[in-house]
Amino acid sequence: MPSKEGIMMQWFHELESMSEEGPYPIYSQIQIDKARLSPEFPREYELQYIGEVGNIFSVASVENCQKIEYNPNAKKSTGLDPSYGSSNFAIVATQLVDGKIQVIHAEEYNRPNFTEMIDQIWGMKQKYGHVTNIYCDATNPEVWQALKREFGESYNEQYIKDQIADCRKYNLHIEDRMFIVPVPFSVEGAKMLQHTKWLLEEKEEDGSSLIAIDKRFDKLLTALRTAWANEYKLDKEQTSYNDILDAFRLSLTFFKRAKS
Repeated sequence: MPSKEGIMMQWFHELESMSEEGPYPIYSQIQIDKARLSPEFPREYELQYIGEVGNIFSVASVENCQKIEYNPNAKKSTGLDPSYGSSNFAIVATQLVDGKIQVIHAEEYNRPNFTEMIDQIWGMKQKYGHVTNIYCDATNPEVWQALKREFGESYNEQYIKDQIADCRKYNLHIEDRMFIVPVPFSVEGAKMLQHTKWLLEEKEEDGSSLIAIDKRFDKLLTALRTAWANEYKLDKEQTSYNDILDAFRLSLTFFKRAKS
C-alpha cells in the first residue's frame, strides 16, 4: 500500500495546481468547479470534517460508489458493531439489486440505551422487509444473544460454536444455519477488510462500482476515505467513524465472491 505521506503529497499537489488565480474575485467559476472535484474540497473550503486520507480504499473507488441509483426491492444484510467502552453502536444495512450492493442505512449511535438499540434493529427489519441475515461482533454476546432471543433463535454458545466449527470443516455458509451470525473480528477482521476493498474497487463492465452509497451516508463515506490499516488490521486511531466501517464490513460478509 502507498505511504500516507505519499498520498497526502499527491493530493496537495493536485490542489495547488487547481488554485491558480483567475479574474476577480480571485478564482473563476471554472477553477472553483475543478477544485470541487478534489476529495479535500469539503474540508478546505466548506469547513466539513472529513478526516485525513487513508491507505486502504482508493479515492476513485469511494467517489465511484456514489453514482448508482437505488432500488428498494431486494434481500437485505445488516451489520452491527455494538458499543464497547468509548465506542459507538453502529448499524449498516445493505441490499443486493441487479448485481449491485446498495447501502440503505448507515449510522452510529453515541452511548445508546441497550433496549432502544434492540428495538431499533427490530424496527429496521419491519421497515426494510426481508432481512436475510444480521451479522454482529461476536465479542459482545449481550447483544447477539438478545437478538437471537428476540427473533426466536437458539442462543446457546456451545451450540453456536459447534455450528460454526461444522461449517468451517465442510466449507459451508454459516448464514444458512442461523439468522443472527456472531463474527469474531480476531479471526475474520482482516479477511472482511480485504473483502470490502475488493467489492468497493471491483467494477462492472460499464465502469460502475459494485457498491452504491448515497451521499447522505457521509459518516460511512468519511470512514472509507480515511481508513488506514497495517497488513489489513484497521488502525482505529487514524480511521474516522471506525465503528461504522466495522458494521459495514460485517454487512458485506453476506455477499460472497464467485469462485473463478
